[in-house]
Amino acid sequence: MGDLDRMDGGPRSAIVVGAGIVGLSTAWFLQERGVRVTVVDRAGIAAGSSWGNAGWLSPGLSIPLNEPAVLRYGLRSLLDRQAPLHVPATPDPRLWQFLARFAANCTNRSWTRAVRANLPFNEECLEAFDVLTSNGVEAPTIDAPITAMFETAGQAQALVAELNRLGDAGQPVSWTRLSGPALRERFPQVTDRIGAGIRIDGQRYVDPGRFAEALARAVVSRGGTIRHRFDVAAVRRHDHAYTVQSSNGRTVNANAVVLATGAWLGGLARKWGVRVPVRAGRGYSFTVPTDQPVPGPIYLPDIRVACTPYQGGLRVAGTMEFREPDDPLYPARVNAIIASARPLLKGLRWEERTDTWVGSRPVTADGRPVIGETGAPGLYVAGGHGMWGLTHSAVTGRLLAEQITTGKQPEALRPFDPLR
Repeated sequence: MGDLDRMDGGPRSAIVVGAGIVGLSTAWFLQERGVRVTVVDRAGIAAGSSWGNAGWLSPGLSIPLNEPAVLRYGLRSLLDRQAPLHVPATPDPRLWQFLARFAANCTNRSWTRAVRANLPFNEECLEAFDVLTSNGVEAPTIDAPITAMFETAGQAQALVAELNRLGDAGQPVSWTRLSGPALRERFPQVTDRIGAGIRIDGQRYVDPGRFAEALARAVVSRGGTIRHRFDVAAVRRHDHAYTVQSSNGRTVNANAVVLATGAWLGGLARKWGVRVPVRAGRGYSFTVPTDQPVPGPIYLPDIRVACTPYQGGLRVAGTMEFREPDDPLYPARVNAIIASARPLLKGLRWEERTDTWVGSRPVTADGRPVIGETGAPGLYVAGGHGMWGLTHSAVTGRLLAEQITTGKQPEALRPFDPLR
């Protein structure tokens, strides 16, 4: 196999497994450093959680999932089929082991550790997107505050407390309280049930599928190759090189490999020493026509629903469902989102919804993703970002490309070491 013409100090070629937003960002930034890139995916561009998410670039709301209140909420909602958080009754021992580890990490100490680990990512994530859009990725990022809405001022206080805790941990967030009348003046979709709001400034949003497709086109235009329907069956290591083989026998060779397969990461990465479990926290979304334009993203924290202007309508996203990533879409989860949001929003034609979708967010038990080199030199992973895979995708790709080409782990990646 040889060394495939390695460059001094780094690989000349790399295979990125996974054509989601994290994998494509890593491929693009590797190209910036002179690495030839091949991206392979079992389906196609943004076929996992990168297409149907809410599209938020929201460092101000990158709150780790392992917050102590989530554990209390989860225990209350376990038996409620309509709850935003759903764990189906299943004999899957690995799922229950994961949930036990997740529960053990729902402490103030573990949450604060995750917040502080995210600080460099939140500081640099929007600038990393600007690098992409200034250098050939032809898809806009749209500046807009995210407005969280509540029925009462008392309910809003829970988010205020979280934002204050973020500030105490080192991440200040600019926010403003809004009254019900002020919200209805700006958002014609708000019903009289909404009595208070929090406007979180300095955020953005994108059309996530469009952005991923534009990023893929940019990778190809810079000389990269993207292979669809390449279901990886094996990764074999040689001297300074790897072979990635598909289930139907096709192969690709390169000096380095990046596994960026989202909720499917655990199966491939476990062989290479990664013991941090990654599970699918599935989310649902759909698009509804609106009687009037929606001026910006809407967040309904009490029902865990995110709404984003999308192609002339509104994308509505919600639910955290712990099932296998390849399980089918369950219409009851969509109906539960509609039932919870209908009393709070008006002028949405729910019955005309389109693009009903389910996708699997990759969730880790300690609230921190896994990014970096595995136990095999030259083989890397990038995944487990939970709710914030889009927000942190570009900065993940930039920092991981730095590690791959220099052989030095950036300080910002140390808390996310896959071998922790």
